[in-house]
Amino acid sequence: MHSLFAPISAPNSEFHQRALDRQLQLTKPPGSLGMLESLAIKLAAMQGRDQPQLNNIHISIFAADHGIAAEGVSAFPQAVTAEMVKNFAAGGAAVNVLARHLKAEFEVIDVGLLAAVDLPNVIAHRAGCGTENFKTKPAMSLPQLDIALAAGQSAVHRAVAVKAELFIGGEMGIANTSSASAMAAALLAIAPSELTGAGTGLNNQQIDHKAAVIAQALQKHQKYLDTPLAILQYLGGFEIAALTAAYISAAQQGLPVVVDGFISSVAALIAFKINPDCAAWFFYGHRSEEKGHKIVLQALAAEPILNLQMRLGEASGALMAVPILQMACRLHNEMATFTQAHITIG
Repeated sequence: MHSLFAPISAPNSEFHQRALDRQLQLTKPPGSLGMLESLAIKLAAMQGRDQPQLNNIHISIFAADHGIAAEGVSAFPQAVTAEMVKNFAAGGAAVNVLARHLKAEFEVIDVGLLAAVDLPNVIAHRAGCGTENFKTKPAMSLPQLDIALAAGQSAVHRAVAVKAELFIGGEMGIANTSSASAMAAALLAIAPSELTGAGTGLNNQQIDHKAAVIAQALQKHQKYLDTPLAILQYLGGFEIAALTAAYISAAQQGLPVVVDGFISSVAALIAFKINPDCAAWFFYGHRSEEKGHKIVLQALAAEPILNLQMRLGEASGALMAVPILQMACRLHNEMATFTQAHITIG
């Protein structure tokens, strides 16, 4: 049995109830802090403690190239993937700025760039030199899929080793919205045109072309798309496979996760289809402007924390949600109860 199918324990129900009881005792009308209350309660249950906290955050950005880029489905050239990896390594990307603000552990993993980047602070866990063009052949072989999945699991092991309290995964790969849209269409039996968006900034005509390419690919591989792992193999990206495994592995380790935008949410959906119990360990950082994200969130019964009209990827939306989670913890832990404040109600 693949380790992705290993059991996942549920968050601690006793601490969930204790946190719920505490919320009812704090000096505020019940429910008046809205989602901040449910976030704190969920974290208390995940961490199995009365005072949840998020001081140690681990960020893993997985990067890989996509053969489907040859079909003209991105507004950016494929070389941008490697250039952005260099930018991550140099600390110049949006995710770096946010990671520094949060004092978070940060790493970038090359899961399959076209050519390896020789930088000491880029982790090499390569499944290949980019995926194949999934319009004409499977995106990856089974051995390549296994390597990409292992890259995600290894990232979580590193997070656990430094006693992380929260795991955030991100992705970088030109044309990976095409891969994510194709997988979502296959998983949800939805027409690609309903899911396919602008990605890096396509116009309407280019979006129609992108949806048509995805539809052709789905038709070609239709008889093989019978399991979530097969959908990953035939339509996926190395970085999306790594994210999928990381999400499941984090849940298996009892490590809370904040899921980023559209591509990350598709990885979360695949993870859920593989091992449904993992979903109890997920928060969803934001609602992306990418067209298909709303549909994927609905399929996950997910309520995102923020809606900032973002569609950058690279874990940026997930990181924006972390201060909200931290403030939810502070409110839960530090507000006075009615008894402590000598307030009598009722």
